[in-house]
Amino acid sequence: MSGNKIYIYDTTLRDGSQAEGVSFSKSDKIRIAERLDLLGISYIEGGWPGSNPKDMAFFEEMRKKKLKNAKIAAFGSTRRAKVAVEEDENIQKLLASEAPVCTIFGKSWLLHVNEVLKISPQKNLELIMDSCAYLKSHGREVIFDAEHFFDGYKDNADYAVEVLKTAALNGASTVVLCDTNGGTLFDEIGKITALVRSKLPVTTNVGIHCHNDGELAAANSLSAVMSGAVHIQGTMNGFGERCGNANLCSIIPSLELKMGKICLPPGNLKNLRDASMFVDELANLQHNTRLPYVGNSAFAHKGGMHVNAVEKNPHTFEHIEPEMVGNRRRILVSDLSGRSNLVMKAHEQNLDLENNPDGLKKILEELKKKENGGYEYEAAEASFNLMAKKVLDVHAPFFELDGFRVIVEKRGNKKPCISEATVKVNVQGEHELTAAEGDGPVNALDKALRKALIRFYPEIAQIGLKDFKVRILEGDDGTASKTRVLIESGDNKGDSWGTVGVSENIIEASWEALVDSVEYYLFKNKKN
Repeated sequence: MSGNKIYIYDTTLRDGSQAEGVSFSKSDKIRIAERLDLLGISYIEGGWPGSNPKDMAFFEEMRKKKLKNAKIAAFGSTRRAKVAVEEDENIQKLLASEAPVCTIFGKSWLLHVNEVLKISPQKNLELIMDSCAYLKSHGREVIFDAEHFFDGYKDNADYAVEVLKTAALNGASTVVLCDTNGGTLFDEIGKITALVRSKLPVTTNVGIHCHNDGELAAANSLSAVMSGAVHIQGTMNGFGERCGNANLCSIIPSLELKMGKICLPPGNLKNLRDASMFVDELANLQHNTRLPYVGNSAFAHKGGMHVNAVEKNPHTFEHIEPEMVGNRRRILVSDLSGRSNLVMKAHEQNLDLENNPDGLKKILEELKKKENGGYEYEAAEASFNLMAKKVLDVHAPFFELDGFRVIVEKRGNKKPCISEATVKVNVQGEHELTAAEGDGPVNALDKALRKALIRFYPEIAQIGLKDFKVRILEGDDGTASKTRVLIESGDNKGDSWGTVGVSENIIEASWEALVDSVEYYLFKNKKN
């Protein structure tokens, strides 16, 4: 292990999903896991396989994926006090997930041992010993999360350390000090972490898991690293219960750029902002413009001497170069930048704009126009690809719309709604008129469109709509507000792509995203 290496453990899909207003579908979780792996995260905690079927389905699906950088971790608790480890349902489901890493939490605060578990301190140590040893014996990498560790340490330091030693000596390669209530100050974090590090086997990694109830989670995590921790747990954008978890989007660049640590593969830090926005989009949340490093306002300057100074030398009012984390400088009066992000995004979509300055300028102008109209391309890479092709005049449509109609009918108060869509398209001079029913108006429209095109492009039978999200963009107009629709589509090879549509009419916005989805697939698989 390199002395500068820090292992980043992302728990967005488990701890992060406990945040108020955050919920991920199985498809969302898979896309986020793939994006985090691409970013270069070391560990991705997928969920608690013993808690719900969706998490187990996620682990089943991830077995088919080949990740480049990350290990998938399954989360659970130590065995129950009255059940042998071989018979404990939670432990068995951890093994059934087939995740290579098992993260289990146990009590390190006597308050919880005595009043929550209602067992003896020695019995608690037995639960930890049995669980770690059993999982290790089945070939799993074991990470032990010492719940409420700092509160437990301040209450009874000897017992809290004994909990860690028990886990370490029975198979846990990493023991994680958890500030579960989020109320510990950074000087205490550093002091206690250093003391703990000195009492554990040198082969045991020490980790840190902080909550943000005192708005110190990021600072506390860095303090732990300064005191010997090499494993940091947190979430993208600080998602988490109550006030959130430690924000990895702040911690990672602070470690790499300020402390000289290695968290991600070389060159990957510049992808941090894109990953941050991608997670927010799939969570159906507006990206927090004031997030450090990755927020839209992180490198924004407005008027007066600040703008004047930054134009002469950006270091006068910027602590890092924004491009290091994939962000950009914004001069709010004239918005002078944005080209570097556009070139990067175009490169992802196999579009060469570095040698086409005129095309870059035109796409940038169109992108600004579209974004001003409510479009968002962070999780709609397919729509961006098509938009760029249209601007560069290299887009030849596979079909044109003659018209569509959607009918939603309800026949009786207790009967379900019936949705029917009729679509008429023009395919190279041939007109095709079809109709289809669906579970809802968008599903009916999707079926009718693909039914109309199947005779001309039989390969579209391999694709389908996987997810559908709606966001109201301008609340002042009530039901007449603009609506953004984000659609995720996929094919039978496991590929997926996102498209976006915007309109005051949700059906029209959905149609736009559906058309982009089909056209992108056709462009990807054949030449027009």
